[in-house]
Amino acid sequence: TLLLFFFLGSALTSSVPKIKEPLLYPYGKDHGDTRNPKSDDGVSPEISTAVPFPFYGKTYNSIYVDNNGLISFSATVPEFAGTPDTLPLNGGPPLVAPFWGDVYNPIRGDVFWRQTQDPKLLQRCTEEINQYYPEMSFTATWAFVATWDRVAYFGSKSKKVNTFQAVLTTNEELSFITLNYADIHWTTGTSSGGDAKTGLGGIPAQAGFDNGDKTNYYIMPGSRTSDILNITKISNVNYPGRWVFQVDEYVTDHTMDCFF
Repeated sequence: TLLLFFFLGSALTSSVPKIKEPLLYPYGKDHGDTRNPKSDDGVSPEISTAVPFPFYGKTYNSIYVDNNGLISFSATVPEFAGTPDTLPLNGGPPLVAPFWGDVYNPIRGDVFWRQTQDPKLLQRCTEEINQYYPEMSFTATWAFVATWDRVAYFGSKSKKVNTFQAVLTTNEELSFITLNYADIHWTTGTSSGGDAKTGLGGIPAQAGFDNGDKTNYYIMPGSRTSDILNITKISNVNYPGRWVFQVDEYVTDHTMDCFF
C-alpha cells in the first residue's frame, strides 16, 4: 500500500530503550476520569485546559473528546464523523485521530478522559519523553489522557472490541502526543460499509493529525486500509503499539523510523 505522509514531527531516535511501564497510562473512574455518554457519535462537553496546549504553531485552550476516536481543538467535528475522511479535511477543526472509526459504545465499551497535573503521572510523561527525545530537556507540567476502552463498532454482531489511548503533554512551550494501541480487532462500522460480523471491509479507520490549514497533516501507516489492524505491532519509538510525536512546531525534515 502506497501511503502519502506529511510528517509533522516524529521521535528522532533510531533506537530507544524499552520502557518498563505498561503500554497504557492508568485510566478509568478509579483514576478520576470522566466518562463520555453512551451515544452514537457522542462527544464530550468542551474541556477548558488548565494550561494552553501548543499544536503546530498555535495554542489551544479547549478540547473535545469524540466517541469516534478523535480529539479536536476548540470545536467539535460534525456529528456524522463515524466514517473517516481523507486527511487533510476540507474544513473542520484541528484534530488528533488516534483511531478515527465508527465507535458505538452503547453496545460495549467506554470512552474516558481526564486532564491532570498529578506529580506521579507527570513524572512518567517527563521520563518517557526524555528517553524518546534525549537531545531535549523536557519537564511536563500538564497532561491529558483519553482512552477508548474495549469499544465496539456501529452495527456490531460480534464481540470484537478495540482499546487505544492518546496522551497529550506539555510544558506550555514544547508539546508531545503519545498514541498507545493495546488491542485493535475491528476497523469499520456498518455505516462505513463494514461487515457486521467481522468489523472489517468498507472504509477502515484512519489515524493521524490534521492542523486544519489543508496543508500540514500526517497520516499513520495503514490508515483507511485493512493494514490499520497492524498498528499494535509497529512503532516509531521501538515499542510495539506506541507512537510518539512532537507537535508544538512544524517539523518537515524528519524521516519516520518504523520498528516492526
